[in-house]
Amino acid sequence: MRLNLKLILFISLITASCSENESNQSTDNQDQSNFISSVDISSFPKIELFDPIFKNESGDIISFLNFLKLKGVNTIRIRLWVNPSNQHSSFEEVKSFSDSLKSLGFNIYLALHFSDTWADPGHQIIPEIWENNSFTDLKGIVYEYTQMIVQEINPDIIQIGNEINNGFLHPIGNIHSNPNQFRDLISECIRAVRENSLNQTKIMIHYAGHQDSVNFFDFFEDLDYDIIGISYYPIWHGKSLTELEQNLIQLRSYNNKDIMIAETAYPFTLGWNDWTNNIVGLEEHLILPQYPASPLGQMEFIADLKTMISNLDGGIGFSYWGAELIAWDGPESNEGSPWENQALFDFNNQALPVLDVFQD
Repeated sequence: MRLNLKLILFISLITASCSENESNQSTDNQDQSNFISSVDISSFPKIELFDPIFKNESGDIISFLNFLKLKGVNTIRIRLWVNPSNQHSSFEEVKSFSDSLKSLGFNIYLALHFSDTWADPGHQIIPEIWENNSFTDLKGIVYEYTQMIVQEINPDIIQIGNEINNGFLHPIGNIHSNPNQFRDLISECIRAVRENSLNQTKIMIHYAGHQDSVNFFDFFEDLDYDIIGISYYPIWHGKSLTELEQNLIQLRSYNNKDIMIAETAYPFTLGWNDWTNNIVGLEEHLILPQYPASPLGQMEFIADLKTMISNLDGGIGFSYWGAELIAWDGPESNEGSPWENQALFDFNNQALPVLDVFQD
């Protein structure tokens, strides 16, 4: 029996359409599986020494790292200092911590501060052991330092400097007074990664905020890096996710680089759980009324941020900073956590709803 030619053509079109949809769905699922759901828990090796007890939503005792993995965290961000006053955030600690995390199946994202302590837009202090070197010598030093890290730790992502809006390794690498030297130092770090990476480590350049970020990244337009990393905290970087999204779209159109929210956080309360002053503690620090300082407000802020970056052309993920920073030193400590109201566990060390956002 002969089939109608029009019917055959109709069936063929339907079949092709279904195949295309299945193919697109497969691609979308693959892209989603590669999405970076990260937390920065750089202080966990220190906090672990205090033997804190972490709990799930039901109050059952959990293994902190295994629980993060269960919740969908696939990447751990770790800061690295050159020669800290104690061993925390040192190469030895970070190497050991990275090895442990890899054994649990996490990807490793290293944030190199190129300092002995915190580096941010207002603080880019050259390591003490490097400070008397010439610019020429310093180029060799940063190459060898980066080479060692790549060869010994072999991270999945390496961030060259932390929030380097004003350069790094001051004064030699100051972007305002020595812009060419700054670029050359960054270039040496990039070259060290490219020449020594065993698993094609991705290179990130990290900027605090999003205003004026286009002008900053124009400075690097001919450098061989992979990811634009942006810090976004409403207390410092504006209270509009729409404005953030618009600026990230512009960044992508000008640079054609992958984009990641490298640091973010939000409070689940404005209260405190020790005597250490918290960084976020006032309603003026929040995005109101959309995101109150509550477990639900924290969850919805991160959920909306994740949705925004996942829908962005070139958006590859986000990293939550200070997930582990509970009041580890006790309720009366003046040298405890300035961040316990923004951790991912409440004042009873019990998992908060925001952790569900990390699932695919």
